[in-house]
Amino acid sequence: MKKEGEKMEKAYFPMFVDLSEKKIVIVGGGKIAARRAETLTLFASDITVIAPEFSEAMEKLAAKEKLHCERRTYRPGDIKEADMVLAATNNIELNHSIAGECRELERSGGRRILLSVADDRSLCDFYFPSVIQKDEIVIGINSGGSDPGKVKQFRKELEKKMGL
Repeated sequence: MKKEGEKMEKAYFPMFVDLSEKKIVIVGGGKIAARRAETLTLFASDITVIAPEFSEAMEKLAAKEKLHCERRTYRPGDIKEADMVLAATNNIELNHSIAGECRELERSGGRRILLSVADDRSLCDFYFPSVIQKDEIVIGINSGGSDPGKVKQFRKELEKKMGL
């Protein structure tokens, strides 16, 4: 949060978004993509993952029919119908290209595409929180990407206090 007299480059407001009817495209099949996909499956059902290879965790999610996996390389246009895009590959150039394509689609199509780029916080519209869910209670914890270890520790402490 901004303190008096400080300049804030980007401010991220914690909010909860209805993803139940949103189309989500994840480009990348590794550990980061799998963690984010697993979280998204709690809240969304139209999730497509595109990658030439998938981690074991991603394969397990696909086997549970929680998402749709396409084992192939990304092609321009794969995100044209998406409401949310996660560029989570191990290829910085591809991630940046996907981000550029999102922004171009926004300019030409007049609609907003929520974007998360795993390796470049400056391109992100949002950060992925660590999520705790118990019954109808959902808690999101985030450090703006600055200290994931602290977030993980705080989550563990909170889960312990909640009896999870």
